[in-house]
Amino acid sequence: MGLASVLLEIFSKPSMGDVLSELMMFIAPLWIAVFVGVLVGWAWKPKWANLGCRDLMDSSVSKESTNASSSCFSSIPTFNFVKFQLPACISGVSDDGIQRETFYVPPTTSSDCSSSQLQSEKSSIVTEDDLEHLCRLVEVKDRGPAWIQMMERSTPTMSYQAWRRDPETGPPQYRSRTVFEDATPEMVRDFFWDDEYRLKWDDMLIHAMTLEECPTTGTMVVQWVRKFPFFCSDREYIIGRRIWESGRLYYCITKGVSHLSVPRRNKPRRVDLYYSSWCIRAVESRRGDGQLTACEVLLFHHEDMGIPWEIAKLGVRQGMWGAVKKFDPALRAYQKQRVSGAPLSRCAFMAQINTKVSADYLSSLENCTNDSSRVENADSSEKPVGRNIPKLLVVGGAVALACTLDRGLLTKAVIFGVARRFAKIGRRL
Repeated sequence: MGLASVLLEIFSKPSMGDVLSELMMFIAPLWIAVFVGVLVGWAWKPKWANLGCRDLMDSSVSKESTNASSSCFSSIPTFNFVKFQLPACISGVSDDGIQRETFYVPPTTSSDCSSSQLQSEKSSIVTEDDLEHLCRLVEVKDRGPAWIQMMERSTPTMSYQAWRRDPETGPPQYRSRTVFEDATPEMVRDFFWDDEYRLKWDDMLIHAMTLEECPTTGTMVVQWVRKFPFFCSDREYIIGRRIWESGRLYYCITKGVSHLSVPRRNKPRRVDLYYSSWCIRAVESRRGDGQLTACEVLLFHHEDMGIPWEIAKLGVRQGMWGAVKKFDPALRAYQKQRVSGAPLSRCAFMAQINTKVSADYLSSLENCTNDSSRVENADSSEKPVGRNIPKLLVVGGAVALACTLDRGLLTKAVIFGVARRFAKIGRRL
């Protein structure tokens, strides 16, 4: 009754400006309390935070997803994409003291791959169909919806652009173009393929193991476990990957696959729908000297981590650049390590076993369809910023409320469901 009387008094103010100012004064202390509560709760890690919120996020099934093939923006280049699927203030959380290391078991190999599990599961491993799909993505001829530009940033030695699109079914898809100055395609290819080195710079990767490899085609099956914030369980990825080469043009494909030697467990939660692939090639330096001394990486990434997609999209916008800008210093350190004569890791060695294809063959793949997707400029082609503010407030408020009220999973699920419905209504306005 006390709350109702306060609200009634606020709404009885003579002007809308007075009502809004009174509401802000009423709500501000609540949000400050929520913020302080989250910080204190994270510092002491109460049991309900580790159990309630973690289970809620794990049990939230985003929209209906398909078992699409596709994978490695993790391997974003692995877009460290998992990292920017969450708000930057959350994704920067430490690993809780968990030591990151490579759990290496000698992989199964076969000289011709015919007797290996790669062959018995060949429908799930990387094939020419995946190469065709990536070629169409690179040439913007995959018949998908238009790409909407999200971001354009640069440093003295790296430039970056990113786009997003929302297909009718499945999670949001991301496309990026990164150009590294003074880097060769071969060095960048090895850098993103090298799981042993990735454990040193990707602070979300806590486990990497090679399950199987083919020394003839370079195809690999690897297992990753990525560390998520406290309200989500860790995520497990079984990734099939392979590289095609045409001159100094590299098509690096990674996607989620199944593997009989790794049974599904409750924790870490398996991410089935995962696609992160890129095209690497030499391009002219921004210095404009006509020399192909820079390296361009076109990356395509999407995955369904079991987090509501609207929340994931908000996290991407906030945390994308913070994750991407780590690539450049990590690459420069990798270059110095290679120049010093450090031995190649097994993964880097496998990155040099590529399937050769001709330029004519690639052209035939690209021209299989005449329908093209579109690339639109900037966020201005999205809904006006003012209209996105209510949606952000609704979803953000739901997250804060769900994670601060310890009322059981049903209450939290209802809060998220109502917030998502209001967000959809706001999107139609």
